[in-house]
Amino acid sequence: MVTTIALTGLATAASVVALTLTAHGTAPMPLEWGTGPLTVAALPRITYVAHRGGAHEVPENSMSGLMTAYRRGTAQVLDFDTRLLRDGTPVVFHDETLNRTTYLGGEVRGLDAREWQGVRLRPRDVLPGSWRSERPPTVAEVLDRFGGRIVLMLEAKDPRSLDRLAGLIRARGLTRSVFVNSNDPGVARRAHRLGLLTQVWRSARQMRTDRPERWRSYVDLLDVDHRARDADLTRAVNSGIARVWAHTVVTDTQRDRVLALGCTGVITDAPGRLARIAALEAWQAREARQDAQRDARRALQRGARPWRA
Repeated sequence: MVTTIALTGLATAASVVALTLTAHGTAPMPLEWGTGPLTVAALPRITYVAHRGGAHEVPENSMSGLMTAYRRGTAQVLDFDTRLLRDGTPVVFHDETLNRTTYLGGEVRGLDAREWQGVRLRPRDVLPGSWRSERPPTVAEVLDRFGGRIVLMLEAKDPRSLDRLAGLIRARGLTRSVFVNSNDPGVARRAHRLGLLTQVWRSARQMRTDRPERWRSYVDLLDVDHRARDADLTRAVNSGIARVWAHTVVTDTQRDRVLALGCTGVITDAPGRLARIAALEAWQAREARQDAQRDARRALQRGARPWRA
């Protein structure tokens, strides 16, 4: 049952101009695809993930938010959550109920696809910029909009949705482009058997007793809590799982700690801010190296012995 809480000032238009992309199967192949869709093999050594699209910067789990993160280019992976409607339609949504982020109340699983058309997200007042209300997308819509153009990460909040999600991913040729996330290693094992890229997220409390090396045969990405103890993070990094990324990072201090401990990815609510900081630091380091090289060349030209730190 769905209870109306409020419904004022709604608009169906997204707050940013969408890229002109047609439905799956009819769109021309983007130039960056080469001979196929963008896959995890293209990810950089240190990867930034826009958590729920970047929930401190855009409306979470919204098409306009995901599009904004994509257009800004501050993250190499877009993350979103999925729920299952009453009729089995997978939709992009985090909570079990509509209350926190929409103008309605009630359980998500109480709606069918037709009723979902009437749901509108309620952007938070604290978000930067101006945002309009919009319908939360379906998983199929997000895969059609972004699949193969950027790596995606979706959390299967309802394990019953796994077969349906696998079908959507396989039908679009995205099995190497989409991580399927769960807190349950058992769900990851099932996803692995379905030929999907698997991800397991764990809380700091869970990590105290986890032995992630036991999962390395079927987990492609271990998603760890940045608040975990150093020893637990180090054990995760040394587990033999190929990728270990930390959530949910929002400050440069948090980012620097997890990277220093060996994590190779940052899952963040503020990808724009952290990516700008990272880019600035990389630029400053590059400028310092170039200055040192110039000084060394000048010293050699003067016949002096170059100084070394």
